[in-house]
Amino acid sequence: MKSSEKKAQHASFKELILAIRLRSVSFIKKNIVMVIALCIAIITSFIIPPDSAYLDYFDFKTLSCLFTTLAVVCALKNIRFFYIIARKIVSIFKTTKIAILVLVYITFLGSMLLANDMALLTFLPLGYFVLSSTGKEKYMAFTFIMQNIAANLGGMLTPFGNPQNLYLYSFFEIPTLEFMGIMLPPFVLSVTLITACCLIFVKSESLEINNESVKLPKARTIIYLLLFALSIIVIFRFIPYQIALIAVPLVLIFMDRRALLKVDYPLLLTFVFFFIFAGNMARIDAVKDFFSWLLDKNTLLFSALSCQVISNVPSAILLSQFTTKYNELLLGVNIGGVGSLISSLASLITLREYINHNPRGTKKYILLFSAFNFGFLLVLLGFCTAWNLIF
Repeated sequence: MKSSEKKAQHASFKELILAIRLRSVSFIKKNIVMVIALCIAIITSFIIPPDSAYLDYFDFKTLSCLFTTLAVVCALKNIRFFYIIARKIVSIFKTTKIAILVLVYITFLGSMLLANDMALLTFLPLGYFVLSSTGKEKYMAFTFIMQNIAANLGGMLTPFGNPQNLYLYSFFEIPTLEFMGIMLPPFVLSVTLITACCLIFVKSESLEINNESVKLPKARTIIYLLLFALSIIVIFRFIPYQIALIAVPLVLIFMDRRALLKVDYPLLLTFVFFFIFAGNMARIDAVKDFFSWLLDKNTLLFSALSCQVISNVPSAILLSQFTTKYNELLLGVNIGGVGSLISSLASLITLREYINHNPRGTKKYILLFSAFNFGFLLVLLGFCTAWNLIF
């Protein structure tokens, strides 16, 4: 082989390596939360070696609902469903202040009925289309953060609004009216705080959208909405999740394979890795002893703080083993859903959705997210502590 050909092959090989490096770096930056989750899952796996108990870590229903909802949302995006709904919102609510407030309220109410993660999967795309189609992308980070806070705090009122609620509601056999009575005061305060933030931090700018004529394909729209309804029915446990897990991919294989390809699989893996991390943490004796000691001091405070480290669902599962003060634990793991990025797994959905639309603004988003979330956490902790002392 001639030296010139060898040089050409060597140059091609170097270009290939460089391309792989660039793509790897880009993938890691875009999926940094998944990478971190993978690392901490691996680290804790050295402490608790993999065994049959690992299977109990995973909430297969949650993973299944995430997958089917993501797939259906992708299909609805492909027929521009959210774009058309966004146009309706703009045509009715003609200012940014009111439109964003409506988007946040919709997410708030949705979390009470659909659970926080499903509400975000459904309404974050709507928020994006409202802002992007009217040239108001500057409010996207704020809107996503408010939608995220609304989803995490809106779900606190009902037993099925958040996964940790459903668990504690069942574990302690809490009467429904008592449950809602415990959560009503911080719920009302949360609504007030979210409304105030939207009114203060969003200017009342006019919204305009072009007069593009867009029509929905009726048959596809009806079928996709039926699939979405199927996913919601599964959330309420009226039917086994396996039915939706089979039906949704089967229908989309024939109607829109692109939707299945566009599913955010790194997000699903992020949940998997966090399940492993949380499950391993709960099996470490030193961690159990530490949390047991903390809960004796202040169940409300330390349950909220534990969410900042191992997320609210694992915290609820872990801490329920060491206290009978279910009212304080319930408050703690709900208001603890705001704060750090991993305090609620639903927050990872918001981060991923934002990065998909604006990867260069990740650092700014995280700073703004932290400022608002920790602000809410401090106010709610102070309020709930005072409320418990008074009543």
